[in-house]
Order: sequence, then structure tokens, then C-alpha cells
Amino acid sequence: LVQQVVNDKLAEAFEEDPTTARKIVDKCVRAAQAREAARKARELTRKKGIDDEGLAAKLAECSERDPQYRELFLVEGASAGGSAKEGRDRRTQAVLPLRGKIINAEKARYDKVLSHNEIRLLISALGTGIGPEEFDVSKLRYHKIILMTDADVDGAHIRTLLLTFFFRHMVSVIESGYLFIAQPPLFKVKKGKVEKYLMSDREFEDFFLTTWVEDAGVKVPGTKTPVTGEPLRELLRSVSEVAALFAKFTKRGVPAPVLSELLRAKFRGSKRGIGHAEIAEAIVHAAAAVDGYDVSVQAGEANEGHTVTIAGTPTRSFSTDLFKSPDYTSLGELWEKVALAAKGPTTIIEGDRETAVSSLDELHRVALEHARAGATFQRYKGLGEMNAEELADTTMNAESRTLLKVTMEDAVGADQMFTVLMGDAVEPRREFIEKYALDVANLDI
Repeated sequence: LVQQVVNDKLAEAFEEDPTTARKIVDKCVRAAQAREAARKARELTRKKGIDDEGLAAKLAECSERDPQYRELFLVEGASAGGSAKEGRDRRTQAVLPLRGKIINAEKARYDKVLSHNEIRLLISALGTGIGPEEFDVSKLRYHKIILMTDADVDGAHIRTLLLTFFFRHMVSVIESGYLFIAQPPLFKVKKGKVEKYLMSDREFEDFFLTTWVEDAGVKVPGTKTPVTGEPLRELLRSVSEVAALFAKFTKRGVPAPVLSELLRAKFRGSKRGIGHAEIAEAIVHAAAAVDGYDVSVQAGEANEGHTVTIAGTPTRSFSTDLFKSPDYTSLGELWEKVALAAKGPTTIIEGDRETAVSSLDELHRVALEHARAGATFQRYKGLGEMNAEELADTTMNAESRTLLKVTMEDAVGADQMFTVLMGDAVEPRREFIEKYALDVANLDI
């Protein structure tokens, strides 16, 4: 009788107020989902490791039993996984290939995360369990968990998804210093009998230029003798860094001729007593000196940057804040090192061979072309491009590899970053991308 009366009255109330009814039903559904997630967490905790979850077929386990000497490589794809399994140290290194992109632990419900096959395999391999009541970092089977993905946009995405999972569900692994990112080489170069793996564009340039400058020279205006040896290598490195900083400013709308004129005039926006009005005035004078620019200035609020607009095709606008930035300060310091070469023309001298160049960009490009003559090189994008021996030598061997330790100095900032970049809300992510779009260094489209 009581049940019947309650059901009738609840039915009436829900018909009259469907909004409240919907909230109650949603709460019941969430409670059921939480119970299901807790059940799955307990199941995963009770699993006996490689005997369950199909793990034995995928995980190449190591023989060492002490966790502090054991490493687990989480590898993108079966191809690289095969090479890693073949090239690993079977005593201390285990390999778990992951298929495709794992679920986004920031967006997905907890029960969905625990239902994802690759996540279940990972949890079973780690041995820590999962969930607030079940997770125990002291049970971790490996004290080095190494993310090893390709050097392309898909590899970066997979690495980010794994970082998101560890941050949201196993943050103690990060806090304990057990999570690492492998750094495979970017280039394999061979010149003569020398063969080497290089980690960055900077190392790539230095490899060729270091030997080239021993037999070459550059004659710059205002000097009696050519620049050779180590001073020449430093000059070319400074030219490369100037080009990179120039690109940053031109992306933001500053015309290269105007920027060059400001640097030639030794204008420094960070000097004491230089405000935004003085910076704007210097830009107007620089634009007039190189001719062809119609410049207008809109003053900002007190102590804020002025907006400089340069008419043309296209019309460009930028803030005077740029000229108070550390980048402009660095550019000014570098410019002093290359100022004579920037006056042009300069001449590259190699024995009896002389090559005239008219700009800093051309100087750097031609010098690197000549330095690379007779060499072969390969740029890696995927781990699968390396055979087992190469992968072991460059990325897995503890004596020769480079690892980045994942640390968390600002937990609140990290939480906000994962929420913005990996969460459901689109608008904050759009704002972030728009704010930092011009700072992007590696864009894969």
C-alpha cells in the first residue's frame, strides 16, 4: 500500500515538474555508472598481471624482478613495437605496444576509460590497480615508464593522451618520478667514414659546420682578413638564431626592412626611460628611412602598448610591446655579432673558390649547402623507420639514449592546462590556440 501511494504521488510530481524528474534520473544514472566503474576497478586490481586481459600476447616482459631496475616502454604501434621487442635488453626492459590512440581520459566518463581495451592492458601491466580506493603506487612493477612515440602529429597526440591518463588517474606515478618520454633522434647523417645520429636541427647544423669552418672563411665588410674556424662557426650560429627571431617578428606583422633599420640604429626598447610612445616614434622613423610604408599609431591605455598599423598588401598591425620583449633584447644582442656581415655583400672563401652572397639568409643557406656536400642524411619521422639495432642504440640503450623526466612543478597550472586542451569546452581551447598560434614551432598539416 505504501509503495503504491508513493509511486502514484511521485508520478504526479514528476509529470508536473519534468525538470526535477530529469535531474533525479540523471543522478541515478551517474550513481549506477560510478558503481560500474568501481566494480571494474576492483576487477582490474584483482587481476594477476600478464595472465589476464590478453596481456601475455602483447607484453614482452623482462626477467628482472626488482621494480627499481625494470623499465616499461609504451610504444606506438605494432611495427615499432616489434623493433623495440627485438632490440631491447631482455633482462631489464619490457615493451607494451599500444594500438591506435587511447581514449581521452579528460573527456570520457570513468567507466568508459576503464572499458577501453588499451587502458585495461596498461593498468594490468603496471600492477597498481586503479581508482581512489584501489590504486597503490608502491605496487608499481616498473620504476621507469617510458613513452616512445613517433616524431609526428599523431605521435604527439598519442603521447598527450597517455600523459592525460597518467595525470588524471595515476598522478602519483608522475609525482614519484617514474614517468619519462623517450627522445629518438631526428637525423641520421653520414659523411665520409663518420656516421652519427643527431637529436635536433641545431645539432644537424653544428655537425656539418664544425668541420667545414676549419677549411673555409667568410670575408665580411670592414675586415682585412676572412673570419675562419671557431669565430666563423659562432657567426653562422648567430646568423641562424637571428633568422629564427626575425621570423617571429615578421609573423606578428613587423616588416623585415623596418626591423632591420631599428637594429641598425641600435634602438633598444627595454632601455630605461623608453616608453611605448618612444618605441612608436622610432618605428615611424625606421619606416620612413626604408621608404614605402604608410604608418599610423593608436595609443593604448596608460602603461600599455601602442598599436602600430602599416598599410599595404596586406595591412599589418602589431603592438609596441614586442619591442620590450626578451626576444627583441636577444635579437639586439645577436645583431651586434652579425652587424658587419649584415651590411653585405660578403664572400665565402673555400681554397680558390669564392662565392658572393648578398644577405644573412643567403650566407647561412649557402654555407650549409657547401658544408653538406658529399654527405647523406635521413630525417626520421617514425620509429618504424629504424631497425631494431638502430632503435636500441639511439633510444633504448641506457648508455646512449636521451630521456625526458615528466615533472609537475605547478599542479594547479597543469590541471588547468589539461582541462583547456583536452576537455569538452571548445571556446577556451580556441582562445588558447589563437593566443599562441604565432609561437608554434612545429606544425604538421
